[in-house]
Amino acid sequence: MMETPIKKEIVDGLIAELGINDFAKATIREVKQVAAKAEAQSGVEFIKMEMGIPGLPAAQVGVDAQVKALQDGIAHSYPDIQGYPELKRQASRFVKAFIGLDVAAEGCVPVCGSMQGTFASFLTCSQAQDGKDTVLFIDPGFPVQKMQLQVMGVRYETFDVYDYRGDKLAPKLESYLSRGNICAIVYSNPNNPSWVCLNEQELESIGRLATQYDTIVMEDLAYFAMDFRKDLSVPFQPPYQPSVGRYTDNYILLISGSKAFSYAGERIGVTCISDKLFHRHYDALAQRYEGLPFGLVFSTRMLYALSSGTSHSAQYAMSAMLRAATDGEYDFRREVSVYGERAHKLKEIFCRHGFHIVYDKDLDEPVADGFYFTIGYKQMTSGQLARELMYYGVSAICLITTGSHQEGLRVCTSFIEDHQYAQLEERMQLFEQNN
Repeated sequence: MMETPIKKEIVDGLIAELGINDFAKATIREVKQVAAKAEAQSGVEFIKMEMGIPGLPAAQVGVDAQVKALQDGIAHSYPDIQGYPELKRQASRFVKAFIGLDVAAEGCVPVCGSMQGTFASFLTCSQAQDGKDTVLFIDPGFPVQKMQLQVMGVRYETFDVYDYRGDKLAPKLESYLSRGNICAIVYSNPNNPSWVCLNEQELESIGRLATQYDTIVMEDLAYFAMDFRKDLSVPFQPPYQPSVGRYTDNYILLISGSKAFSYAGERIGVTCISDKLFHRHYDALAQRYEGLPFGLVFSTRMLYALSSGTSHSAQYAMSAMLRAATDGEYDFRREVSVYGERAHKLKEIFCRHGFHIVYDKDLDEPVADGFYFTIGYKQMTSGQLARELMYYGVSAICLITTGSHQEGLRVCTSFIEDHQYAQLEERMQLFEQNN
């Protein structure tokens, strides 16, 4: 067996030092810490694939608008809890242009990133109907959303969509919804971490059942329009970003500035609540919040209590980015398509050296290349593979931490640099020889 780029003793020692008993369950931050310390001790550059952080410059149109707003003195004013009116208008236009849905500006509420949007949505949904106290995740998904529910003390259920695509999805969903305790269904599309994209048939099933069982769908669009198999870049022209909003009125769309516009640092997003849901009166909410409808409970109670609004200047940035995209002046899809190009190259290297793509298909079509993809290796468990790759200076997180039941790892393409493809090729050649 040939010596690995990083001595096993270094990696194993750091894992023990951090008190990580089961590396399969190591968090993103723990994996990042081990990689950083191993890199420092060994002097060997790590190929870092664990963190889902944008690797591109922030959209200039947003930066310019935010700087101008600050120079004009906006920082001294509290933002309206409902949001900057022009941002609300532009969010409504953006949804129409790229999803093909009509959502009134009133229901488009700025939030401190989609993270706050999901937190406030979970709070509102879990209090809306007596007896409906449980959130259902179509997994795999973003681990922090489950942590949010843990913080709130709200129950959740979960299933791995791997074995329930197409016609199998509706019966699986109904097996949970028929119990009568599900207040919300959550999924990301494209999916973090698998990058599978639910199709129109599957979204129709979700929407139909959400209406039938009076459940709210939270559609996390963090990776908006990043299914690079289709040209979703032309405003007001199909094909549009797929959405459950075509099939039910019970929906909340979570649109983030972080990935599509690389504006992660300013914590800005928009939560778009359907017109019908925004104005709906739930008895439980009305009793608790002075008769307010769902949408106003979300904004004037939940968001107000959490942060009293969203960064004023960041709202000007988001407004400008949405307007430029909707007017066809700024092709955000072209900017982020580099993630798909990186994924294509990385997959090719891994697969050539004995790895396989875990979530490899959208029904009968190969999964898209994008921000994330998933890899497995022969009969190795997730924990074994993640630890073994650390010896080769490659860091990634285990799928088990995302709610997946499959053995393998999530790979993020955002931090890959051009010189690292040759490094990965060399290291995976050695990995294959040793395994």
